[in-house]
Amino acid sequence: MNRKRRGLYITATASDKIAATMNPSDRSELLNLLARESYFERELKLTSGRGSNYYIDCKRTLYLPLGAHLAGEAVLEIVKAAGVAQLGGMAAGALPVTDAVIAAAYRNRVELRGFFVRKETKAHGLQQLIEGAFQKGLKTAVIDDTITTGGSSLQAVAAMREAGANVTHAIAMVERGEGAAAAFASAGLEYRWVFTAEEIRAAAKTQK
Repeated sequence: MNRKRRGLYITATASDKIAATMNPSDRSELLNLLARESYFERELKLTSGRGSNYYIDCKRTLYLPLGAHLAGEAVLEIVKAAGVAQLGGMAAGALPVTDAVIAAAYRNRVELRGFFVRKETKAHGLQQLIEGAFQKGLKTAVIDDTITTGGSSLQAVAAMREAGANVTHAIAMVERGEGAAAAFASAGLEYRWVFTAEEIRAAAKTQK
């Protein structure tokens, strides 16, 4: 089923696909956990520089044992469908979700490598911009917990491609729906996510 979104056509939604493959009770539990632990309503500025009247701090969920377990399993479904061999994103936003997926891959016996991209090259030690189990030439996904415009992820993608990765996919725990889909499409990336921000906002309202 094709749905039009901001001038693009995508096949169904990523959330639809995850809902179809993830255990429904686990998906519901993760959604409610994000709504309870990670959703805030206040005026603030996002990393993109845009103002917003709400914020989804996925790290508050990802640093809970249950949250890390459920998130890892959910994103791993996207990883398996995409057929990528490694994933990572910009520090520090992508760190907890990457770690959760790597742990889920071990539990499910899925071969997967993880890494992260520094904002600048480390000044000591091995002086690397990309840290972790990164290997050039592999099919790769960029990941972040919450994505708005995709700017930070695209910065990470540039570093990955410069280092020799075949970056084909972008993955988010939460997609805010504010331009990332178009930006990723322009960069030749397929974009998948677990939840939309609207799903979490709706779940948070039912908990009030």
